[in-house]
Amino acid sequence: MRALGALSERAIQPQIVRKGSRTAVAVRATAAAEASTYANGLSPELVAKFREDGFLALPGFASKQQVAAMMQRANELVEQWDPDIEARRFSVFTTKEEQSHAKDAYFLDSASEINFFLEEKAFNEQGQLQTPKALAVNKIGHAMHDMDPVFSAFTRSQQVAAVLRSLGFQRPLPVQSMYIFKQPSIGGEVSPHQDSSFLYTDPMSCVGFWLALEDANRSNGCLWGLKGIHKQGLSRRFKRLPQGGVGFDGPAPDWSSLMPDFEPIECSAGTLVLLHGENVHYSAENTSPVSRHSWALHVVESAAPCVWAEDNWAHRRPEMPWAPIYDAASSRSSSSSSAASR
Repeated sequence: MRALGALSERAIQPQIVRKGSRTAVAVRATAAAEASTYANGLSPELVAKFREDGFLALPGFASKQQVAAMMQRANELVEQWDPDIEARRFSVFTTKEEQSHAKDAYFLDSASEINFFLEEKAFNEQGQLQTPKALAVNKIGHAMHDMDPVFSAFTRSQQVAAVLRSLGFQRPLPVQSMYIFKQPSIGGEVSPHQDSSFLYTDPMSCVGFWLALEDANRSNGCLWGLKGIHKQGLSRRFKRLPQGGVGFDGPAPDWSSLMPDFEPIECSAGTLVLLHGENVHYSAENTSPVSRHSWALHVVESAAPCVWAEDNWAHRRPEMPWAPIYDAASSRSSSSSSAASR
């Protein structure tokens, strides 16, 4: 186990953006749109509801400018991506139990990269891509929050930091992010799971920020959450195994008897769904003709006493350490020093 507080605070250098480029304009639009209803954080009532239910929908969390900037940037990344060049590194993303993509080095490398994962149904029986690449991508991940200026701007925005402060985070560390396309007709299901299974700290601290970039409803594969289930703890972990590779350390829980109790989290674009790390949630396959784009960010506490599990799947390269969104202890120290010098 590693104390996250010991990790370097050196900020990741974002991708260079040329002045006047579409990406530069998108970054400015994102930064200019931070005047959010939630810029001062959550009310005590909302915090209490989140802790009681295990998930919380916040309508209007992201502005139309922020949503547009993120969708535009994702489209640019797909346009720039050449699947033929990376053919040997291709990874088909599957949400089935075997998690076959997880043993692929491409998946493990994505903790420090922006990588592309494809829908299973984007291929024919001969293994050939049968849809345009823009409609074949399941998701992009998992270092977008550090490696891309648009997604970094949102991650480190005033409203995200304010929500984290409301939840009591002292040194929140963004460790995983992904852009999810939920493609029309072929968008794969995501079976019931708990985020802390994949991003474990002791004590557990993971919180998911799931942002709807398009309207999400039952027909196009919205999230479904189970209220209160987080109070029962974590069922299993997904981690690096002693014999090599990664996998779950126990069998899949049988949630079938509880499926009638799951609630659809239907929401409009710009809504943020906060997810407790031990909450059980899922999304069904998108069989509709309409996509359901979303962006997900996962944050853990890196201040004591929280300790990061060394056998978590996500490892950053030494030259690319994770960087906290803020450090409350450093802020207090700086404030005290300033006061003492006056």
